[in-house]
Amino acid sequence: MTDAFDAPSRRRRGAAESLGSVVLGFEAIIVFLAGLVTFGIGALPAGIPSWWAIVVGAVLALLMVFVAGLLRHRWGIWLGWALQGVLALGAFLLPAILAVVAIFGGLWAYATIKGAQLDRRNAQAARTETDTDASNGD
Repeated sequence: MTDAFDAPSRRRRGAAESLGSVVLGFEAIIVFLAGLVTFGIGALPAGIPSWWAIVVGAVLALLMVFVAGLLRHRWGIWLGWALQGVLALGAFLLPAILAVVAIFGGLWAYATIKGAQLDRRNAQAARTETDTDASNGD
């Protein structure tokens, strides 16, 4: 007998989507804080108002959170790579951002590459299990 209050089944998230969204979520926090630091130390070149550092940091952080929700699509992964590239360009203004790029870029690469491998392996295991069940007459 089924319970009337059973929740509908949720979409199963893959490893690449799960790991990538965690990386982008934490990176969004760090990017926003980097914008605040850039504002605070006045690291922007002359002629660019320092408040732009906060605006760019906030917009980039919001884009990362938005893209984290799009990782179910293959193009969402590519948008994440594009955001990593935009962040890398920020190292021209503040070289300390290279540390963020190196750490989170490495985490992003691991999350997307290894996550995709895990997704392929899990899909293969599910197909094998389904084939075994079908051949046993279950």
